[in-house]
This record gives sequence, C-alpha cells and structure tokens, in this order.
Amino acid sequence: MRLFMKDRERVAKRNLELCFPDMPSSERESLLRENMLTMGMMPIETAVSWWASDKSLQKRVEYHGLEHIQNALAKGKGVLLLTGHFTSMELGGRLIMLKQPCYVMFRELKSPLFNAVMLVQRERHSEGTVLQADMRGMLRALKKNKVVWYAPDQDFGRRTSVFAKFFGINAATIPATARLAKMSGAAIVPYVPRRLANGNYSIDIGPAWENYPIGDDLADAQRVNDWVEAEIKKSPAQYLWMHRRFKTQPEGKGLFYKKLSD
Repeated sequence: MRLFMKDRERVAKRNLELCFPDMPSSERESLLRENMLTMGMMPIETAVSWWASDKSLQKRVEYHGLEHIQNALAKGKGVLLLTGHFTSMELGGRLIMLKQPCYVMFRELKSPLFNAVMLVQRERHSEGTVLQADMRGMLRALKKNKVVWYAPDQDFGRRTSVFAKFFGINAATIPATARLAKMSGAAIVPYVPRRLANGNYSIDIGPAWENYPIGDDLADAQRVNDWVEAEIKKSPAQYLWMHRRFKTQPEGKGLFYKKLSD
C-alpha cells in the first residue's frame, strides 16, 4: 500500500505541475500535501457512505440547488447528474441519494473483491448501477425519466475519445455525455460534493445546461472539461489528482508520466 501511495503521490505531483505551472513550487507542495490528506480520508468516507445510517448522514450535509434536479425532471426526459472525480465523490453520491434516487455509473476496477463489495453497496443505496460503457443501460434509465449519476472526467483511451483541453493540455475526453443527452433529450445538471472546514459536507447543484449539446463532439467535450476545471479551481485539494488524466496523447501514451521517480 505504501508503494502504491508513493506512486500515486508522484502522479499527483506531476499533474499539479502540469495544471498549475505558474504556482510557486512551495504552494504546489503545500497543495500536494493537502491533497494527500484528502486522499487518505477517502477510504474512511467510502466506509461511511456504504454503512452509515441515513439519519447520521443527514446531520452532516447541506444542500444547495436541489430544485434544479426537480425542474429538469419535470420535463420528463431524465437527468444526467454530471460530476467529476472529487475526493469525496463516493460519499457525495450517497448524500445526493438521500434527497434524490439515482442510477449510478460504475467502472470496474482491477480488484474483483473490491468491485463486488462496491457493486453491492452502490446498488443498496441507489436505484441501480450501470457500467460506464453501457450506453443502452443509461439510455433506458433516462427514458424512464430517472437520474443517472455520471462522472466522465477520466482517460478512457484514444478509441472512444476526442482530445479536448483540460488546464490547457490535451486530455482524452469521451463524447458520451453529449451523445447521451442528444439521444435521450436528458438535461445535464452539474453537481459537486465538497468537504467543509468543519468536517461536514456541501452538495452544490447547478442549473441544467442550456444549448447543450450543440452537435460538435469536440466543442461539447470541451464544455465538460471547462466545467470540471472551473469547479476544481474552487477547491483544488479535493480533486483526484492521482489519476493519470493526460496519459493518452495525440503523439502516444504516457509521455507526461515516463520520468516519474522518487
């Protein structure tokens, strides 16, 4: 585990260098330390999200903008609840479902045991789970006027992606967000879970996006990245910087991460 976290810390450090090149190195180091602390809280928050009672969780959360989900559902086309890989995302998903039942996007990880436990717990607290690549499953949920929790901000490889800018750098970005919205007519409603200084949490929900999609895969993907980037800048220590977000590049794979070392 220590070696794994050391590797993840190197990736996070590299990502911060790429995304905040003008930040003084001392500030970046401080941000990295804070990010590692929030990463260390993720297993605890995950356990809380899986096993804590509704009553105990309701005492620790404040909601802003729940009406945006209801307004979108009133149109009868379903809602893609767009979020990013923020460090409190697992707990944030449970907290949003205290107020609004959702289907949850699920990406299989390398550990079969962890996958099995995660799947059971997410299904226990949600309306169901849908694999990240299961477009038909998501469309079925949306066409039933359901809410689908959706986090597309990772590198899924070249084959299914376009290259949109993220902090000014090419990032392989899936165009599925726009395609799901176009095929279903669903509203895109963005939300962010945040950890507060007092140890509680906020769930911040924005209004449904207007004029989306526009039918241009690159422009539509760029809008998603721009939104995620803007939300990261509000609380940069609370993002999953350990993900190799820039691994796939037009010139090849791994160019930004090849020389990572102790």
